[in-house]
Amino acid sequence: MRQVILDTETTGLEVQGGHRIIEVGAVEVVDRKLSGQTFQRYINPEREIDDEAQAVHGISLSFLADKPRFADIWDDFYRFVAGAELVIHNAPFDVAFLNAEIQRLAKNKAVGRIEEGCTIVDSLVLARRLHPGQKNNLDALCRRYSIDNTQRELHGALLDAEILAEVYLQMTGGQTQLFGADPSAKPRQEGGERPETSSTSESLTLQVVRASPAEQAAHEAMLDLLADAGGAPPLWRR
Repeated sequence: MRQVILDTETTGLEVQGGHRIIEVGAVEVVDRKLSGQTFQRYINPEREIDDEAQAVHGISLSFLADKPRFADIWDDFYRFVAGAELVIHNAPFDVAFLNAEIQRLAKNKAVGRIEEGCTIVDSLVLARRLHPGQKNNLDALCRRYSIDNTQRELHGALLDAEILAEVYLQMTGGQTQLFGADPSAKPRQEGGERPETSSTSESLTLQVVRASPAEQAAHEAMLDLLADAGGAPPLWRR
C-alpha cells in the first residue's frame, strides 16, 4: 500500500479570496514504512502574502520571487502523488487549495480535481474519533504520542508532513502491527521505549504494546462517565 503524507503552506486562509499555495511538502509511506522519498517545492504565488500567514510559516514574497509557479511544478508533483492514498491533516483546507491551483492550469492537465487521481484521508477526522473532546492539532498530537517536534518553531510543508507521518503511523499502529512486523525494527511508543515482545514460535514474534499512563487515565475517566450515566458500575468494573 502506497500512501503520501502531504501538507501545504499558503498566502492566507481563504481560497475563495484568491489565496494561493506557496509550499507543498510530501512524504512517501509504503506498507507502513517511510520509504525515504519526499517531495518539496516552494512556489511563487504571484500575489501578496497575508501578514498573519507569514507569521505562521515565515515565508516572504521576496524569498519566493525567483521560485517556480504552480504550473511549473505540477507535472513533478502529480507524478509523486498519483494513485496514492493522500493523508492530510484537516484535508478540506489543503484539497480546496490544490483544486483551485489545478483549475488555473491549462486544459491539458491529467485531472480536474486532486480526488480524481488520489484517495483522500483526513487524519484530523481520525484523531477526533480516537481522542474526542481533546485538542487534535499537530502539536497536541505530538505531545500525546511523544513525538519530538522541537524543531517546529515555524510551520513548513515538508517538516509538517514528516511530523504528520510519524503521528499517523502511531495513531493507526495498534494491532495492525502484531503480525509480519520487521523483527529488526524498533517501533516507538509513548515514552520512547521499545514495546515488549513475547515469542510464541520460532517464526513469529508478537508485540505486546502496553497502555501508557495517559491512556489508562483516559480509560478510567470514560468508565466513570459510563458509571454516572448508567447508575451502576460498567461491565469492565464488575
